[in-house]
Amino acid sequence: MQIYLDNGATTKLAKEVKKAMEPYLDEMYGNASSLHKWGREARKAIEKSRETIAKSINADAGEIIFTSGGTESNNLAIKGAAFAQKDGKNHLIISKIEHDCVLNSSKWLEKQGFSVTYLDVDKYGIVNPKELQNAITDKTFLVSIMHANNEIGTILPIEKYGKICREKGVLFHTDACQSFTKVPIDVKVMNIDLMTLNAHKIHGPKGVGALYIRNGVKLIPWQHGGGHEFGKRSGTENVSGIVGFAESVNLLTKEEKDKMTELRDYLTAELLKLPETHLNGHPKERLSNNVNISFHFIEGESLLMHLDMRGIAVSTGSACSSHSLEPSHVLLAIGLKHEVAHGSIRFTLSRYTTKEEIDYTIKQVNEVVGILREMSPMKKGMKYDVVDEHHH
Repeated sequence: MQIYLDNGATTKLAKEVKKAMEPYLDEMYGNASSLHKWGREARKAIEKSRETIAKSINADAGEIIFTSGGTESNNLAIKGAAFAQKDGKNHLIISKIEHDCVLNSSKWLEKQGFSVTYLDVDKYGIVNPKELQNAITDKTFLVSIMHANNEIGTILPIEKYGKICREKGVLFHTDACQSFTKVPIDVKVMNIDLMTLNAHKIHGPKGVGALYIRNGVKLIPWQHGGGHEFGKRSGTENVSGIVGFAESVNLLTKEEKDKMTELRDYLTAELLKLPETHLNGHPKERLSNNVNISFHFIEGESLLMHLDMRGIAVSTGSACSSHSLEPSHVLLAIGLKHEVAHGSIRFTLSRYTTKEEIDYTIKQVNEVVGILREMSPMKKGMKYDVVDEHHH
């Protein structure tokens, strides 16, 4: 059996999406900036896709800018907002559990003379709205807090953050790559100024994403060229990718989401029957497809490799940083000790995941955890605290 449970890293391209993309790969291959028939066809496809994506978040079509994916959108939002400041505002606020591209963009801005506040999260990965409110100063230009965490699946109360930012006259950006289509998003109700979306987490193609930029929000473009995408992001548009992205937006049905949630809860309950395990992230306010479990006394990497040999794909930490042996910054931020963080595995489901696959996974995880704990140098029966006492 081959079972893919790493849908938080990327998803399989849906058949419907592939079919929608195909004509733009061979027959209608025009450059959307060209004036002839081929170009006009490509332009029409892009604008129709823009409308579909805008409608799904209650935005206007002109507020959607196409990019190469989540990383580029996050970079454009954060750096673009930073350099658009004319009034000496130089303070940025983010959370400690952001994706690496937000953390690293912020660290880069610090080197350019900006100041950054990294907000703590509670044991579930949630930023306290009061702490956000207290962190905002008259120098703050932007707050960036993700909608749902890619590793632990916690959904954050971004509507509260958006309201605080709007009242204080500060821009609010949210990275919604993991939550998009799984959690309802209304940019107007939620007071969102900037939002990052991408296609490959929702059965769309890789290498295409979008940035929602609320009308009136000023960003300095990061990529200069022929002035594509309303002058915000130059570069020939990826027409087939954009068409595929739009096609993937309305794929997930309520039935599929409910089924995913049911399988998620079943997998969680069965894995937690193993002794010395615990769930990371919020027990209720979490993505319908995310299960992140710490298996004490074993290395997550060993468990991952053993499951891989048995045909099951899972992950430890986020896909972009899985080559490093550092424990996940997210798990450390929610207060886990290094050794517990190292034994954590993320299982992420998709609309294609079946009960049979989950049953097989449960059986294999039970076996492998048993084998690894037998070999573990950490004494059986030895208890260690899950939470790092030095973590504040």
